[in-house]
Amino acid sequence: MKKVKKVLLNISNINLSNHIKDTIKLVVIVVLVSILGSCKKTYNPENIQISEDLQMIKLNNHNYIHISYITLKNGATFPCNGFVYLNNNEAYVFDSPATDKATTELISWLRNEQKTTIKGVVFNHFHEDCTKGIEIFKKYDITTIASNNTKKLMIQKGIPEPDQTFDNYLELKLQDKIIINSFFGEAHSEDNIVSYFPEESILFGGCMIKSINAKKGNLTDATINEWSKTVTKIKEAYPNLETIIPGHGTYGDQSLLDYTISLFNTEN
Repeated sequence: MKKVKKVLLNISNINLSNHIKDTIKLVVIVVLVSILGSCKKTYNPENIQISEDLQMIKLNNHNYIHISYITLKNGATFPCNGFVYLNNNEAYVFDSPATDKATTELISWLRNEQKTTIKGVVFNHFHEDCTKGIEIFKKYDITTIASNNTKKLMIQKGIPEPDQTFDNYLELKLQDKIIINSFFGEAHSEDNIVSYFPEESILFGGCMIKSINAKKGNLTDATINEWSKTVTKIKEAYPNLETIIPGHGTYGDQSLLDYTISLFNTEN
């Protein structure tokens, strides 16, 4: 809007009749508002079915959601989201697919179909739907990355240790792009982080963030009285998010943060 006002001010200083100036201003407003509005990222998602165990949702050439499935105690399958960020034939993966088979298929698809080098995999928290495929990534010499909090809990659960760890903040570079991984507080688990992609205005929130109308889900390791506070901190830190990817269910916009905050607001 500041750009529009500046252009209109410059037009006002031109030596023309008021009628011509008004006409030019109207045209400029329409054009500039259209251009500025088009800056907001829109996606035409493409579903790519790799196998019955793995699906990819292509948001654009840089951003893919990977979907795999865990089997619940009642025999039903439940979809789990992860994320892949690509840039010039290099990629980082965020969360492992939920099975070894799906993990192998994801690695194969990225390497063989996309001709992409996988620089590392970042685990959102210690639960199996995030870390299940760690041994497969290690087998392919792909760097496994987690916070020190997550590493501690992985060791307690008998999960292999990640190769690289960090405390509460890790900035990764994918050539000219930056990825910010941060711990904002306890929620779904005591170690859950989020991964933020500034140039894409995307947040991979993992299981801390709920899709619209989702239930509270697995609360075994949750800190319920901190959940809303933690998500509120994320919302305040990243006010311009356009796309938010939860650990399960459909991705969306900032309404996912608002829904999650409301769902776990202990003051209600």
